Amino acid sequence: MSSVEASRGPGRPREAGHDERILDAVIGLIERDQKVTVSAVVAASGVSRAALYRRWPSLPELVAAALDKGRATIEIDTSGDIKEAIVSMMFGDPVAVRGSTYSDRRFRARMALVMQNPELQRAYWTSHVRRRRVSFLAALAVAQQRGDLRDDLDLEACVDLINGVFYYQAVVRGANMGDPDTLVRCREAFEVAWRGMSADPSEGDVR
Repeated sequence: MSSVEASRGPGRPREAGHDERILDAVIGLIERDQKVTVSAVVAASGVSRAALYRRWPSLPELVAAALDKGRATIEIDTSGDIKEAIVSMMFGDPVAVRGSTYSDRRFRARMALVMQNPELQRAYWTSHVRRRRVSFLAALAVAQQRGDLRDDLDLEACVDLINGVFYYQAVVRGANMGDPDTLVRCREAFEVAWRGMSADPSEGDVR
């Protein structure tokens, strides 16, 4: 895709349902292991090039939006114990955290695509991953303000550390996140991380 302005009519309204058709077309191409191009998306969706250009200024941004379709919004309740709220979010209902329509196949396709395309990786990070971290960062900040976590922590690095545990299982080990042994490893790793983050490390063993 090039410039959006070349195809956009001033004040032209978006037609209902176009976004869904476009995103579903991209997902279909990805799941059939077909190359995602503007022409292929137009053919699969029945939506014009102009409609695509009005919605997404670049192909990586379009693919990033499609890869994120169906992902659940992460919310962490900070009214009670922060650690328990995070544990509940991460180890409670994995389908609810991931999103009921966001399959393991989609996750693995996303990882393969972003590793092949740094531009897509940046687009996915900027428009999707960063916004899902907001609630996590806010919860850690509250725990820090309460004195539960060390006040010298880099909270962005803490989120990377905790989330990295799960990515290692899926990407390096090739593990299924629904496997009980995998979840045990992730939970143990989370406890190690939390002890290191805690203002009182002895409290990190409470489960």
